[in-house]
Amino acid sequence: MVLYNVTVSIDPSIEKEWTHYMRKKHIPEVMESGCFIEARFCRVHGEEEGGVTYATAYLAQDQAIFDLYKQNFSQRLQADFNAKWQGKFAAFRTNLSVVEEFKKS
Repeated sequence: MVLYNVTVSIDPSIEKEWTHYMRKKHIPEVMESGCFIEARFCRVHGEEEGGVTYATAYLAQDQAIFDLYKQNFSQRLQADFNAKWQGKFAAFRTNLSVVEEFKKS
C-alpha cells in the first residue's frame, strides 16, 4: 500500500470556500482517477498562530498504481488547484510506503 499525503496551509479568509471545494470537487476528482481506494480529509491541529492547515491522505493499492496517478492525473489536478487558489496556500506532498498495518480486532 502507498499513502499519499497532501498537507495544505491556507489563508484563514478562504477556509469555508476552500474546504467546500476540497470536499465537493477536488477530492472527488482525485478519487475518480480510479487510482486510490480511499481518502481522508483531516484538519491539522497545533499549527502556528493564525494558520489553518488540512491534510488529505489518499491510499493506493501499490506503487505502480500511484505512479499511474502521478503520470496521468496529478499534473492536471494540481494545475487546476493552483489556478484557483494561487497565492492563498502553501502545500507539501509526501509519498509513504506502508510497512505494516495494525487494526483493532
